[in-house]
Amino acid sequence: MAKLSPLETKIMSDTMIKIGQILAPQGVRGEVRVMPLTDFPERFKTLKVAHLDDGTNLQVESVRYHRQFVLLKFSGLDNRNMVEQLRHKMIEIERKDLMPLPEGHYHVFDIIGLSVYNEQDEFLGKISDILQTGSNDVYIVEQQNKQPLLIPGLKSVVLQIDIAAGKMIVKLQEEWE
Repeated sequence: MAKLSPLETKIMSDTMIKIGQILAPQGVRGEVRVMPLTDFPERFKTLKVAHLDDGTNLQVESVRYHRQFVLLKFSGLDNRNMVEQLRHKMIEIERKDLMPLPEGHYHVFDIIGLSVYNEQDEFLGKISDILQTGSNDVYIVEQQNKQPLLIPGLKSVVLQIDIAAGKMIVKLQEEWE
């Protein structure tokens, strides 16, 4: 079904999506070590301006990769002391700048919060989390006064996802209800 990003579940504000967190300065020449919060770390190669969660915009001078980190150098910040105050800041992009996903694939933050209905249009609950099992995702649906419902992210079970309407339609097996 959907290939969902495990790193993007708690990274969206109303209009901005966090794609990385500045962890610490790297070396003495003004680079910072960034933990990417995206399944597309190559996106940093095309990043011209880093929008930080405090409203600061920094011109990106260079990008390189080291192990699981992205190393960024910002124009005008040329030593360790100048970038020290950036520690723990988040790098954000606008929703319109998200990497396009293939048909039938969704971002985790678009799925969480969807209202779930069965084929008879009966409300089952809202998706509160997503388990990534390896073979398929499992949607956790919080039900009122009941145990959470676990719905496998399979095409035979998830009949429709309408992000714009905030709705998912599923076909449940009798023993799940």
